[in-house]
Order: sequence, then C-alpha cells, then structure tokens
Amino acid sequence: MLVFIDDSGDPGFKLDRGSSRYFIISLIIFRDPLEAEKAAVAIKELRRRLGFPDTVEFKFAKSRKTVREQFLRTILPFSFAVRSLVIDKSIIRSEELRTNKRSFYSYAIKLVLQYSDGKILDAKIKVDGSGDRVFRRSFVSYLRSQLNSDERRIVQHCKLVDSRENVLIQMADMIAGSIHRSYEDFKTDAVVYKKIIKNHIQDEWKFK
Repeated sequence: MLVFIDDSGDPGFKLDRGSSRYFIISLIIFRDPLEAEKAAVAIKELRRRLGFPDTVEFKFAKSRKTVREQFLRTILPFSFAVRSLVIDKSIIRSEELRTNKRSFYSYAIKLVLQYSDGKILDAKIKVDGSGDRVFRRSFVSYLRSQLNSDERRIVQHCKLVDSRENVLIQMADMIAGSIHRSYEDFKTDAVVYKKIIKNHIQDEWKFK
C-alpha cells in the first residue's frame, strides 16, 4: 500500500489576521503500485501537453481553474482512494496545538492515519515537506510510536519528501486543495473540483 499525504490551508491560529479557518489533510491511497506509476506518468504527460517545463510543480493554489480541472480529470481513470481530515481550527482549544505548528501538523496526520476504519495497514507513506533533519526524524518516530503496535502496524515506512520531485505528492496537493475549496463557499468555484473526484473520496472526516 502506497500513501501520499499533503495539506491545504495553514497550521496557524491567527484567524482574525489571515490564517485559514480550515486545515485539510488529504491521503491518496494506492493499493497497486502499478496504478501509482500509471497515474504519475499521466500527470507528467499532462504537464507536457500544457507546455510546462518538467520542473513545473502542480499546486492547487497557484493553478488556473482550467488547469485544476484538467489535472483532476487526468487522474480520474486510475484506482486510488482519498481520505481527508477537515479541521475547523476555530474549535481547537488545546494550547499546545494552537501555539506549536509542528505539533498540530504531526497530530493531524496521526489522526487521519489512525482512524481509517482499518483501511490503512502496513503502508509506505510519503509526506510533503522537507523540514530540518531533527524534525524529520522526530516526526517519523512520533508516527511510528503512535500508530504501530504488536497487534497492528499502520506505518511500514515513512518519509518526508520534496513535492517538486514527486508528482504524486503534487496530486495529493491538488486533491487537498479541492477539498479545502469546497469549504470556501464565498468562492465562485467552491463546488467545482470536489464534484469531479467525488467517486474517489472514501472518507471526509470533520474533526469535532
């Protein structure tokens, strides 16, 4: 099982000074590595059809509406599942989570992996983000200690990777952005993108 993880929104809590109200973590789950390879090739081919250099990274926030739609329709034929955690930061009361962005980020990813109805087991996980070496090591150790036990192993392998070098992390970004946009009902395209990928959405869990 291959899992690619990215987020949308920001982990800050200055909601009255520009921080996003919602923070989304999205998981893209491939049960067949060949399907992941096919999706990656299709994304790279789309990039070339659009006339973008190979170094261009697909990012929801920086893409035009037409590019977002083309991207989502390109990945539709492949076999993958989407699981997302939606956090309304206005209801978070924990001082540690509100003041420590890394704690909040790590906790959110742990939650979405932990509460998967048994859908995620023995997974090879790649998460967007380079970060410093100490954080990378502590983040992976945290996930292993929180998610693995003698009875159940959720994480087989976990690595933080540079999204510029991994189009499937870029896919997770585009999907997380699509989920996030659906909560921004003041935007004219709020319902457009999630509707395209709705059949791939296995779970959309609103944190309470």
